[in-house]
Amino acid sequence: MLTLLSGCGGGKEKAAEDTDAATVVQTAKAERGPIERMITADAILFPVTQSAITPKISAPVRRFLVNRGDHVTKGQLLAELEDGDLVSAVGESKAQVEQAQAQFLTITEAQLPEDMTKARADEESARQSLEASRKLYDNRVALVKEGALAQKLVDDAKVSLVQAQSQFDTAQRHLEAVRSVSGAQQAKSAQSQLDAAKAHYASLQAQLSYAEVRSPIDGIVADRPANAGEMAGAGSPLITVVNTSEIVARANVPAAEIGRLKVGQDATIAGPDGDLPGKVTVVSPAADPSSTTIEVWVKARNAGAVLKPGVTAKVSIHAETIPDAVIVPAAALLNSDEGESVVMVVAADSTAHEQKVETGVRQGDRVQITEGLKGGESVVINGGVGLADKAKVSTGKPETEK
Repeated sequence: MLTLLSGCGGGKEKAAEDTDAATVVQTAKAERGPIERMITADAILFPVTQSAITPKISAPVRRFLVNRGDHVTKGQLLAELEDGDLVSAVGESKAQVEQAQAQFLTITEAQLPEDMTKARADEESARQSLEASRKLYDNRVALVKEGALAQKLVDDAKVSLVQAQSQFDTAQRHLEAVRSVSGAQQAKSAQSQLDAAKAHYASLQAQLSYAEVRSPIDGIVADRPANAGEMAGAGSPLITVVNTSEIVARANVPAAEIGRLKVGQDATIAGPDGDLPGKVTVVSPAADPSSTTIEVWVKARNAGAVLKPGVTAKVSIHAETIPDAVIVPAAALLNSDEGESVVMVVAADSTAHEQKVETGVRQGDRVQITEGLKGGESVVINGGVGLADKAKVSTGKPETEK
């Protein structure tokens, strides 16, 4: 009995020694499944639509109708400039248009018809004179042949006929000139003067409209540097309006990633006040030689102005999905003495074996293993630091977590 008890006591001590020798670790399975290749980069946020409204004329500001932070709509009147001189110029130009219109009507509806009527009357009178002269000449020629009239009277009639023919030809040419040349030129000249007057009037009206500064877009007044009474200079922004309903994040991505980036890819913009889903809209075709990066734009709806233009954000682009990858928690990765990536694989006999691995895509706390694991292995995710190769382990919570 003493021998039996002694033997039982020895077995318990050995079991206790074996338990004390095993290092308590936490493990996880190396799984096979899909993993997303994410490309991340810092970015600056910009509004998709903004307008620095610049006056087209130089004039003092009569009054502003909006302040910074006001919401405005497209076409809304934002400011008025002094326009007294333009109003006077428009009035003068309008009078010139009316004068040119009256001259055009006088020429086309009075002068030209009158000239045409006179030319036709002259031509008809010359025609009648020619016919009378021709009849007189023919009669005298007939009488001369009968011996009843002297030849001198025939010669006088012939001279009259020639003069009448010349007057008729002249009247015909004048009528044709009035009809086809003179009248058309006068009408064209009057029309040109009228068109020039109208163009000048329209130009002044446009300049007068420039005294009203209106918003070209819907948005919020972001800047209004001048005050009423100050000179608004052509070429200097008077009011800046931004539309924050859509934003674009401009990021610089390493050039090595250019082959994985495409317009239309899903992306996420993470800012200080929230995250927004978006799409890649621009991928620069060339890298910046000074930074060896490519510029990528990600556009997103920004309802409620969650993110503000001008702040820094982080862009995460879904470049591709690897469908059947070996994946382990990032906590399983360790560095060997040679600086290589390794994991501690727990075998069926509860011993940990150091396994060299090659890593691929990282997504959050998940890492793709491209070489070294096949999937299904148990890897140490807590307690592996300093763990010797082939060390005895037991799974459970580490001492620090009990």
